[in-house]
Amino acid sequence: MKYLTTIGRILFALPFGILGLNHFLMKSYYLGMVSTFIPGGGYTIIITGLALIAACISIIAKKYIQLSCLLLALLLFIFILTIHIPGLFNSTIITVLSMQTKFSTLALIELLKDLSLMGGALMIAGIYREEKTPEKS
Repeated sequence: MKYLTTIGRILFALPFGILGLNHFLMKSYYLGMVSTFIPGGGYTIIITGLALIAACISIIAKKYIQLSCLLLALLLFIFILTIHIPGLFNSTIITVLSMQTKFSTLALIELLKDLSLMGGALMIAGIYREEKTPEKS
């Protein structure tokens, strides 16, 4: 069972590292998603990318997992509030894989994805919190 949790922890962390790298490689794409009331523009994208990469490294290296997962859950919650919920009310038509779809549908999928990742981060934070406390006799 220990191998399964190790594999699961690594598989949970890897996408955050890849997404963090994408914040550097595809900055113009992410700039289009940033709401107008979020300050910093490009700097916010870079800082977010660094935070995602740091969380990935921390979770894989098994250092400060509880803190990293709590901060990651907070970051995902901010994404939900500032990107995905406003995106639900944007009904512009976009083309994805030769199919026209409403952006609000994609925003709902992204919202649900980040909500489940936030739940996973909170579960991992809870598991590693329990492991730090000494067992009662």
